[in-house]
Amino acid sequence: MRKLWTLLLACSLSLVACSDAPKDSPESASARPDRSGPAGSPSPAGPGLGRPTRIKVAVPPALATAPFDRDRYLQLPAGWTASVYARVDKARFMALTPSGDLLVSQPGAGKVQLIRAGAVSEFASGLRQPHDMVFAPLNGKMYLFIAESNRVVRYPYDNGDLQAHDGQVVVDGLPDTSTPELRGAYAHVLKNIAVHGETLYVSIASTCNACVQDTVSDPQRAAIYTYAAAGTNASRHLLARGIRNAEGLAFRPGTDELWIVVNNRDNTLVPDDRDVDGDGVSDKGKRMAQFVDDYPPEEFIKVRDGGFYGWPFCNPDSDRGLRNMPFLRDYELNRDGQNADCAKADPIDLGLPPHSAPLGLTFYNGAAIVPLHGSWNRTKPAGYKVLYIPWTAAGPGEPVDLATGFVDDAGKWWGRPVDAAVDTDGTLLISDDGSGTVLRLTPPRAGA
Repeated sequence: MRKLWTLLLACSLSLVACSDAPKDSPESASARPDRSGPAGSPSPAGPGLGRPTRIKVAVPPALATAPFDRDRYLQLPAGWTASVYARVDKARFMALTPSGDLLVSQPGAGKVQLIRAGAVSEFASGLRQPHDMVFAPLNGKMYLFIAESNRVVRYPYDNGDLQAHDGQVVVDGLPDTSTPELRGAYAHVLKNIAVHGETLYVSIASTCNACVQDTVSDPQRAAIYTYAAAGTNASRHLLARGIRNAEGLAFRPGTDELWIVVNNRDNTLVPDDRDVDGDGVSDKGKRMAQFVDDYPPEEFIKVRDGGFYGWPFCNPDSDRGLRNMPFLRDYELNRDGQNADCAKADPIDLGLPPHSAPLGLTFYNGAAIVPLHGSWNRTKPAGYKVLYIPWTAAGPGEPVDLATGFVDDAGKWWGRPVDAAVDTDGTLLISDDGSGTVLRLTPPRAGA
C-alpha cells in the first residue's frame, strides 16, 4: 500500500493522462448549480494543471486575523492564485445562489451565512445543525433545500433574497441525537443531500465506526434514501446501503449518475494471514498501526439503485489496486461470511487516500474537485488538501493535487478544506472550517 500511494503521488506531479476525455454536456436545470463551472469560465488548459508552485495567499487587511496573522502559502498549479474571500467561523458546506451570492453553513451555530461581495450577513438561523444545501427548481419555482440533522426543509428563493423565508418541511424524523434508541450518541449526525429532477437524495450516515445496529435500524443508517422533492416522508425509498458516511453527493453534469465520496472506517483489524510487521508471523486479527494507517482507502463511488457497498461487514481490498475494488471480510463483524456475502457487494470505483476524510464533491470543467478534510488518528497525517480528479471516457482518472500546504513546516495544520463551489466567474471557492475561511482559487485565463 505504501508503494501504491507513493506511485500516486508521483503521478500527481507529472499530472494526468487521459486528456482526450469528452467534455460534459451542459448541466440540466434540476442539478445543483454550485456543482459545475459556468460556460466560458477559466479552467486548467491542456492535459495537465501545470507544475506545482508555492503561492502566497493574498489576505485583505481586515481579514488578517489568525491563522492569517502571518504569511500563509499554498502549493497550486503554475499560474493559479489564492486569496481569502471571506471569514466564516467553522465554515462547512456551500451553495452559490442563482443571483451569484454564496451561502455557507455553520452546523454548530445553527446558521447559514450569506456572502455578497465579501460581506457576510445572516441568511438563516435557529436551525438544527444545518449542513448541506442545494438549489433546485420545482414546478417552475426555485427552492433552496437545507439539510438539518433531523429533517430537510425547502425555502422558496427569489433572486436577490438576503434571508430565508417561508420554509416548508420536505422530510422529517431523520435520525439524530434526539432519536431515543441512540441516547444522544451519533458520530456522523450531519446530513448531505442532492436534488435531481423531482427527487431528493439524503445521506443518512452511520452512528459509529463499525456496528451492526445501523444495518437493522429504521431507516437504515449508513445508507442513501430518496424522497419526492415536492412530497412527504411517504415517498421514502432505500437507494443504496453499506455506505458508512457519504459526505459529498453530486450528479455528474448532463447525466443521471450520482457520485459520492465516502469516509471509511478506522481501526480495522488485520483480516488475513499477512505479516504486517515483518517478524515472520501472521498478524491476523490484530489491531496494528502499520496496517491501520494505510487501510482501508476512502471511497469515490457511482451509486447504483439497490447497491450494497460493504460497510460494516466488508472492507475494500486495495492490495491489487484502487480501481473497481472487491472486498475482504471484516474480521470483527463478518469473519465467517455469515452476515454478508462480500463477493456480491458492489465494487468501489476508486479508492482515495486512507483516513484523508473527503467531504465535498464538485464537478468543475470536466473534472471532480474533492477537498480532503484530513486524518485525525493516522500516525502521519493524510489529507489536508484539495484533489483534482480528471474525467475520462471510463470514469474518474488519476487524482492529482490541486491545492496543498494546509499543514505547516512543523507538521501542524492551519486549515482543513471542506467543500468547493464554483463562483460566477469560474473561480473555485473552498470552505475551510479549521481556519474559518472561504478561500478563492483562481486558475489562469485561457491564453494568458
